Amino acid sequence: MSHELRRRTNTKSSHSVGSSADHEKTDNLLDEFKAQSKKQGEHLVKEVFPKKVLELTALLDSDKLSLSRLPEFSIGLNIPIPDGISTNCELSSKKRKLNEIDTAGTPVFALPGGTVAINPLVVEIIDIIKPLAIELVSYANQIKMWIAYMIPKIEDGNNFGVSIQEDTMSEARQIETEAASYLDQISRYFLTRGKIVSKVAKYPHVDDYRRTVQELDEKEFLSLRLALVDLRNHYASLHDLICKNLDKIKKPRSTNTDNMY
Repeated sequence: MSHELRRRTNTKSSHSVGSSADHEKTDNLLDEFKAQSKKQGEHLVKEVFPKKVLELTALLDSDKLSLSRLPEFSIGLNIPIPDGISTNCELSSKKRKLNEIDTAGTPVFALPGGTVAINPLVVEIIDIIKPLAIELVSYANQIKMWIAYMIPKIEDGNNFGVSIQEDTMSEARQIETEAASYLDQISRYFLTRGKIVSKVAKYPHVDDYRRTVQELDEKEFLSLRLALVDLRNHYASLHDLICKNLDKIKKPRSTNTDNMY
């Protein structure tokens, strides 16, 4: 019995030692991750953000995003206008009321010219701005984590620096949300344009639908350019906010010795 008891005791002791070693290894890896996040966060603010502001400013000033290009974004659609539109209803000799006229449109089974292409000029701008928006979402998330790891434990009083940290995190969170919304804007554009093009195919004789597609393409170019301005301004404002309060963000609470002088 004593031999069995010693065996069980030794087994429990070895499990305890192994579990303790695993916890220590996990804690060390987590500490390394936190340290790396802090290092990356400060690098973003001091090195990356200023370069992004200059990069996006140069892009806005380039010919590719010049407002003078706006008329170029109005392109025609590969949907021909039929020579005549036949109706299934026969008009009587008497004048029919307007709400009685058949406005079902033309059934669309196939388009003579094949598919209706997307606007290549708009897609070109989207391919530029979409990665920039995704990049800002990632950077804003890293800034949030960087500040979160520097927030001290909860205590009574002396929390002014902590409030600055929380305000900065809130600003980074809002920027992250707004940058992500630009991706929604892109998908909504394609969805809206597809619906209008379907209207053009069904009602090829209505010029208003064709003009709507052109107006939508021009509007999307302006919206994308405005989104790029917002991306640039987000980098600039977040960099300015953090640099002005960097001391409080990195050291939110002063020691008693600091308060004596």
